[in-house]
Amino acid sequence: MPATHPVLGIIGGMGPDGTLELMRRIVARTPAADDRDHLHMIVESNPKIPSRIAHLVERTGEDPTPEIVRIARNLERAGATALAMPCNTAHGYADAIRAGVAIPLLDMIALTTAHLARAVPGRRIGLLASTAVYNTRLYERALDASDACIVPPPDQHAVMELIRGVKRGDTRELYTTHDSGRAIDYIFMTPALAKAAKDAGKAVDPQAIEKAAKLSIAAMTLVRLYRVRGHMAAQ
Repeated sequence: MPATHPVLGIIGGMGPDGTLELMRRIVARTPAADDRDHLHMIVESNPKIPSRIAHLVERTGEDPTPEIVRIARNLERAGATALAMPCNTAHGYADAIRAGVAIPLLDMIALTTAHLARAVPGRRIGLLASTAVYNTRLYERALDASDACIVPPPDQHAVMELIRGVKRGDTRELYTTHDSGRAIDYIFMTPALAKAAKDAGKAVDPQAIEKAAKLSIAAMTLVRLYRVRGHMAAQ
């Protein structure tokens, strides 16, 4: 019998860490007094989906479209009422997913760019993403109707090495270190800064805390990026 509540189907495994991170953030951001208050999720985390980078960038790999659409249909049959896919690059296949199922895909690119257009209209937006995301102009096309524009990194090769390093697990210790992991997580950083201000006897201004959290996360993200690049160079 179909569920009477929303059910999120997650097309996962691209990569597994991203799938887990999406689930963790959904749980963390859901107001809940009990287990029953949380979102019903059905997940297929399939790291065997053919490489999106090999297909879109290197032009040597198998087309992942049939496997991604198969998973979307499986999730729909299992009772999902909407789909999510925690992989920017895989959104290059979003049209095939929409054509293959009758339930909506929560488009990460469209949702992100809609927020950016409201929050920072007319701004230059830095984007760290796979070369496939740039080749398919996913963000540029989504921002066409706004005044915002995408600014690529000066060294895209370094970004791709970082992405491949995450997929290999080379950066796992950086991502699982307690302080390092929480230092770039808005969910943890904001209350931590509010507590620090309160402990120091400072006035807790929510807007100032939010700004400080965003600046701190931006700084720690840069620190992590260069630490990982140094780690890879050492290898």
